[in-house]
Amino acid sequence: MNISLDAYDLKLLAELQRDARTAQSELGLRVNLSTAAVNRRLKRLTDEGVIERYTAQVAPDALGHELSIIVEVEVESERVDQLDALKHSFQACPQVQQCYYVAGECDFVLIFCVRNMAQYTQLSHELFFGNDNVKRFKTLVAMNRVKVGLDVPTTG
Repeated sequence: MNISLDAYDLKLLAELQRDARTAQSELGLRVNLSTAAVNRRLKRLTDEGVIERYTAQVAPDALGHELSIIVEVEVESERVDQLDALKHSFQACPQVQQCYYVAGECDFVLIFCVRNMAQYTQLSHELFFGNDNVKRFKTLVAMNRVKVGLDVPTTG
């Protein structure tokens, strides 16, 4: 993706990442643009795929999801069809918040948001033990959420 972003675009993106509910008129005041200019820029940024979606960040424990679990997965075979099948199973699992196909000692890193260890145990049986292409996996249980977010730096 090679999209030209100017200082106004970067300021708008920083403000939106802080609070996507901010009215366009308020955004205009904060970045020194008219409401119409803000509207045009946001439409362009959305159309060009810079803004992927608008979401609400929900506190997991408010919905009974008490555990954050990080899992490193090593596969048996890196055949494209087998990797695609694994990716599909991870994408289809609502408790997998993030999934990265990585280089290094493991092949995938997953971030789970689960209600309890029993739920994670069930998921590990379905996703890992039940898959012939999973060679091994390593589970890390988060003790504390120190920093969580997907904000992309808009400076430096």
